[in-house]
Amino acid sequence: MLSFAGVSMAENQWQKNHPRRTQVNKRLHNQNKRINKELRQGKISRNQAKQLKKENRQIRRDERHMAKQHGGHITKEEQKALNQRENGVSNQIGK
Repeated sequence: MLSFAGVSMAENQWQKNHPRRTQVNKRLHNQNKRINKELRQGKISRNQAKQLKKENRQIRRDERHMAKQHGGHITKEEQKALNQRENGVSNQIGK
């Protein structure tokens, strides 16, 4: 249990050090949960879910690439661009 507490504290420190990345990644996580829910409820097909998750993975890859260019951080402009792409995926979920 002690090692679990250490991991939790490390994640919190990482989140404090990288608030823009944390925001983008939490949003991707929530979108994936929404996709899974829509799939379970039969509101979207497997192929639709697969495509939406593929788009989310590409956003995540781009976020990591951007962070690599700036010592682990993303700029406000990059966060804005990623959020706009996330908006596009979000608008496709549940339609």
